Amino acid sequence: MTTTHWFILVGCLMLARGLATTSLSRLPFTSSIIYLCVGLVLGPMALNIFAFNAREQSHLLETLTEIAVLISLFSAGVKMPVPLTRKRWAPAVRLAWVSMTLSVGLVAAFTYFVLGLPLGAGILLGAILAPTDPVLATDVQSRHPDDRDQLRFTLTCEAGMNDGAAFPFVMLGLGLLGAHELGDFGWRWVMVDVLWATLAAMAIGVLGGAGLARLGWMLRGKAPKHEVLDDLVALGLIAVVYGVSVAFEAWGFLAVFFSGVALRQTELVLSGAHKDRQGLLVPEKATPDVPLTVSAESLVFKEHLERLSELTLVLLLGGMVSTEDWTLRAVGTALFLFIVARPLSVMLGLLGSDTPMRVRSIAGWFGVRGIGSVYYLMYAMNHGLPRALDRELIQITIVVVMLSILIHGTSVKPMLDRFWRRRTSRPS
Repeated sequence: MTTTHWFILVGCLMLARGLATTSLSRLPFTSSIIYLCVGLVLGPMALNIFAFNAREQSHLLETLTEIAVLISLFSAGVKMPVPLTRKRWAPAVRLAWVSMTLSVGLVAAFTYFVLGLPLGAGILLGAILAPTDPVLATDVQSRHPDDRDQLRFTLTCEAGMNDGAAFPFVMLGLGLLGAHELGDFGWRWVMVDVLWATLAAMAIGVLGGAGLARLGWMLRGKAPKHEVLDDLVALGLIAVVYGVSVAFEAWGFLAVFFSGVALRQTELVLSGAHKDRQGLLVPEKATPDVPLTVSAESLVFKEHLERLSELTLVLLLGGMVSTEDWTLRAVGTALFLFIVARPLSVMLGLLGSDTPMRVRSIAGWFGVRGIGSVYYLMYAMNHGLPRALDRELIQITIVVVMLSILIHGTSVKPMLDRFWRRRTSRPS
């Protein structure tokens, strides 16, 4: 396909998505399935009109997925208006760190003992597949900054944090494969890749988000009225926070998420709207005396970018897979992840918490894999992954992501509709 053909194809899909929004919302599956089906029909699986080679285009694909994940992580961060209380954030923190670590270990054990891959490759694959995806999981995430649903909040917060929390395991896997320095007895990995990179990322994100919130508030409070281009400012914050984090060897994904959280939290405090009633946030209402906020005004634009990146990247996935990629090893890994690793890790991670069992069960099922997994795979390929292993890791990752889109995409709406219907029908 030529560039002209790509413009026409993507343009037609964008028009169809935009004009048929109401009709698509009534369908029992997500829009990602439509994009994937179009890619599969046009790709090597069917008509073979276009093909996308992950090996040859790994640098391009790493950049595209990196941008998509960054925008989605920031959007997830600004949807976190709940005060930073232990009660509300503890389940999400457990999922993002404890459950994800358990999931990495389970996948690594499966690939080592069942598939016969090296331990380093197993840990790397576990890190690639363990994080839930913030780009494709919009149907189970918070709708807006004042969304009070506990399930949506937990899954959104988890997806925002675990994309950064998975990076130490990516580096551990690469280190065991000889592509990254771990230090004697792993001291460098623990001190730099785990402790420093994580804590520094949180600090950079919080400082950047809180600083921008106060600067924007100060400028808007000046007389005469001072306009702020919220979309451009928010994109600038993402770029600066991410760049500074990378420069200081911190995890940029984690920093961008926490910059969104800090931006929103600080703006709510400054506006006086940050009040907690029975653990729930009172919705913020703009008044002539309360200036608009960068986080709220830029969120719509970020969601449009998310939709565009979802369309483009899922379409490309269809061009990356052929019939040869659907091996028993790849499909078996996907089923193990969906049926065993994810549910078990969620149940163990939330053990002893006050999270309702129904919320745990749904969280254990909706561990959507997607663009973040593709990014980690491309990152590993571009940072020393042995050539002898990349073909199988590509096959497994792409098959897992596609099956996740299909299986989770067809079950998310019916299951959530039933969940909320049962919850609202309960006697008060």
